[in-house]
Amino acid sequence: MVLLAAAVCTKAGKAIVSRQFVEMTRTRIEGLLAAFPKLMNTGKQHTFVETDSVRYVYQPLEKLYMVLITTKNSNILEDLETLRLFSRVIPEYCRVLEESEISEHCFDLIFAFDEIVALGYRENVNLAQIRTFTEMDSHEEKVFRAVRETQEREAKAEMRRKAKELQQARRDAERSGKKVPAFGGFGSGGMTSVSSGSIITDTIVEPEKPKITPAAVRPSGPSKALKLGAKGKEVDNFVDKLKSEGETIMPTSGKRGSDVSKALPPPVNVESVHLRVEEKISLTCGRDGGLQNMEVLGMVTLRVSDDKNGRIRLIINNNDNKGLQLQTHPNVDKKLFTADSVIGLKNPEKSFPLNNDVGVLKWRLQTTDESLIPLTINCWPSESGTGCDVNIEYELQEESLELNDVVISIPVPSGVGAPVIGDLDGEYKHDSRRNILEWCLPVIDANNKTGSLEFSIAGQPNDFFPVNVSFVSKRNYCDIQVTKATHVDGDGPVRFSSETSFVVDKYEIL
Repeated sequence: MVLLAAAVCTKAGKAIVSRQFVEMTRTRIEGLLAAFPKLMNTGKQHTFVETDSVRYVYQPLEKLYMVLITTKNSNILEDLETLRLFSRVIPEYCRVLEESEISEHCFDLIFAFDEIVALGYRENVNLAQIRTFTEMDSHEEKVFRAVRETQEREAKAEMRRKAKELQQARRDAERSGKKVPAFGGFGSGGMTSVSSGSIITDTIVEPEKPKITPAAVRPSGPSKALKLGAKGKEVDNFVDKLKSEGETIMPTSGKRGSDVSKALPPPVNVESVHLRVEEKISLTCGRDGGLQNMEVLGMVTLRVSDDKNGRIRLIINNNDNKGLQLQTHPNVDKKLFTADSVIGLKNPEKSFPLNNDVGVLKWRLQTTDESLIPLTINCWPSESGTGCDVNIEYELQEESLELNDVVISIPVPSGVGAPVIGDLDGEYKHDSRRNILEWCLPVIDANNKTGSLEFSIAGQPNDFFPVNVSFVSKRNYCDIQVTKATHVDGDGPVRFSSETSFVVDKYEIL
């Protein structure tokens, strides 16, 4: 067998990808492929056509053709076997058999074609071997990556050690009454003054390089330089000084927070005592309705930004009847919480840390009780003559919840086109690259507690699992809230702000 070229072309004979295995010019290949559609006889089913000099062995790929150009004395049976292997390689790299997708992965296809044929002759390989060969797994590359990761870890450790040394040097200087050295300054003396009316953004910058070189200290005048890499109290003291001088301080967008904080916007008015009630759910459910595992983790986080409100107590209202496991922070008076549902420090003379997020109470709910599932998903694929008819519906069981930005993701088979949508509540989006149908619902609450989606597509019932769900909510699942904050001395009320969030960590129907 002598294989001259392998090509993927359109029905009009336009070459998208072509690999020649003998010396042939581009003009010659384009001419052969342009003549190929004209040689096919309409109304007759064949897998090859011939001219005086070459033979075309081909297989349709939806709107394209996989074509092998061989000599006329080659073995047609071997040609057909090679053609089948070529046709199986293409879906390995292209999710959709379209011209744009073939062009995007053209080099991957050429490398795979070279593993099938060498110098015009078929190699004894199968699809799994081709996949292994094209991955080009290299032991040297693994060693290089391991060495680089080790160097990065060492650099980070050195950076942390240097940062600790610099912080210790600043603390020692403050205790002895000396000038605090400024690091990473501007020029030789740092920033000596700030023009009025300017806007300063308080963003903590973490240096990428492990070595930090201290700049020289200006000989006269107090230094007000912003210390890059400074953390916690020192940065807050700098911002407080700017506020006292009449500067306008923009709120930072780079503060470290949990993923829950990023999912929902923070409240507009944040008091000096701010509380976050956060919950995450992890749920795995069977397609027949059996709950395999459900876990809800919650936490109350306190942040005090005014030392006048450091010595406070929080009154907790716990109306939950689902069987939670509650746990307080080690510094919180556990007896006081058990008896009166009040969170306060064991030593009432101490204050809560300033400008730090402190988790004062957390809880955990783990269950296999199906009645506690907040949102049930029922997916029914049924085979039809042309593929599968899929009916999927949701029902909100916990009617006190209001779920926002709900996305129910259903996997669909690849290479079969877009699904045909029937009845639909909400909106849908078909992602052909990821082979996912996303059912999008802005709000699910007591007034919109049920909904359904119907669609048809070629495939098997198992192709539409696992179904994944994501949402966010400003109401928590377990009914635990902070109702009041008071001073330790005198029980006077303290103004506080709070935000509540309930998000998904994992929500799967297998």
